[in-house]
Amino acid sequence: MDDLRTRIARTLRREREAAAISVSELARRAGISKATVSQLESGAANPSVETLWALGVALGIPFAVLVDQQQNAPTLIRADELAGVPSAAAAYSATLLSASPPGARRDLYVITAEPGDPRRSDPHHAGTTEHVILISGQAHIGPVGAPVLLNPGDYLSYPGDVPHVFDATVAGTRAVLISELR
Repeated sequence: MDDLRTRIARTLRREREAAAISVSELARRAGISKATVSQLESGAANPSVETLWALGVALGIPFAVLVDQQQNAPTLIRADELAGVPSAAAAYSATLLSASPPGARRDLYVITAEPGDPRRSDPHHAGTTEHVILISGQAHIGPVGAPVLLNPGDYLSYPGDVPHVFDATVAGTRAVLISELR
């Protein structure tokens, strides 16, 4: 988690400075406290998925930009070494496996979720489509008004630019999620 915090801190400061906005202005746009932004930029805070999404939207950048390792060598991530960003609202975490390289527009995640409060997502950038392959467990996934019950091996594609939900119904639910922007 320390490596992830360091990457987030470095990237958040870089993107905020590139946007030529102050910490106070970024906090206002993201709807979070100035202290939280400062702590994230110094690497002293553990952000939630919701906080990183809000910052990404406020900066006009995808979530993946804030957490990507940006390596050119082969990347191996063992299942027991996943370092995801947890949700503050549900038993859910997102681990970026691969961010889109320049010119491409797709990000690849492993999602882990437990029964309880569902993970509700606000609409992402216009034109976003999410693709999910359920690996284990069971979950209702998709647009808030019409989620679909998925079992292991099931694939679902749905608009990510509308409110959507991931609601695990079985312990140990895992999925691969690809977020695609057209």
